[in-house]
Amino acid sequence: MTSLPRFTQAHCDLTRQIEVVDEQGVRSLVAIPAERALTIYVDKQEVVTLMTLGANPELLVLGYLRNQRLVSEVTQVESITVDWEAGEAGAGVAAVRTHTGIADLRALTDKRVITTGCGQGSVFGDVMAHLDLLQVHNASITQARLHALLNTIRLQETIYKSAGTVHGCALFTGDTLSIYVEDVGRHNAIDVIAGWMWMQQLRAGIDAVFYTTGRLTSEMVLKSAQMGIGVVVSRNGITQMGYDLAQRLGLCAIGRARNRRYLVYTAHERVLTDA
Repeated sequence: MTSLPRFTQAHCDLTRQIEVVDEQGVRSLVAIPAERALTIYVDKQEVVTLMTLGANPELLVLGYLRNQRLVSEVTQVESITVDWEAGEAGAGVAAVRTHTGIADLRALTDKRVITTGCGQGSVFGDVMAHLDLLQVHNASITQARLHALLNTIRLQETIYKSAGTVHGCALFTGDTLSIYVEDVGRHNAIDVIAGWMWMQQLRAGIDAVFYTTGRLTSEMVLKSAQMGIGVVVSRNGITQMGYDLAQRLGLCAIGRARNRRYLVYTAHERVLTDA
C-alpha cells in the first residue's frame, strides 16, 4: 500500500512588527501579516506562485493540487518539500514529487482563470467541467447549532485580532471545531483545510459545516463542494456566480452571519428553525 506524502515542517514568522504614526503624530509598533510568495513545482515543472501567510505551506500545496484536480488521490504524491529561501528575491519554493508523474500537466494548467479576492486565487479551466461528478451532502443545520458555531469563531484566538487583513476558514464536525486556518486569501485557507483532510484521510460527513470570513465566490462554493460539504457559512455575502453554483450543486449557503443574525441564500428549508 502506498503511504501518505512525506512533508517538511517549514516554519516562518506569521506577523511582522512595524512602526506607524497616528493622526496625532504618536509613534507606535503594530503587527502586520507577513505575506510571502510560494512557487509550486510539480516534478520540477513550475505550476503557480501563491501569495500566502505561510502557516501551513505543505498542506496548502497538497490542498491546492487536490482542489485544482491535478491529483485525484493523496497517495499519488510522494513528498512536498518547502524552502522559504530557495526562490528569487527571497521567495519560497515548494517542490512536489509524485510517484508516477501527472499526465498532460502542462495542458491541464494552460487555461487559468484568476478569481476575485485578496491574494488572487486561480482555478484551471477544466475544473468547472466536472461539476456533475461532485456529490454534496443534503445536510441541514439548526439555528441553535449555527449560533453556537458563530460563537466558537468569535472566541477563537486569531491573527486577525492582532494584525488584521487576513481571512479565516474553519471546518466544523458536529459541534466540534476540527480545524481553523488563516491566510492572506480565503482560497488559500480552504486549500489548507482540503490538504489537512486528505492527510487525516477524512471525508466530510453529513454533519460537516464549512465557515469562512470571506465572500462566498464561485471558487469558494466549488471547493466546498469538492470536499463534499453541504452547508457553507460566511461572515460576508455571496456573489452571483457563487449563488448560481450553490443552487446547481445543492449547497445550503448562509451569509452575513454574525452573532445571531444571518441570511440564507440557498436551500432555505435546510436551516431548521428552533422550536
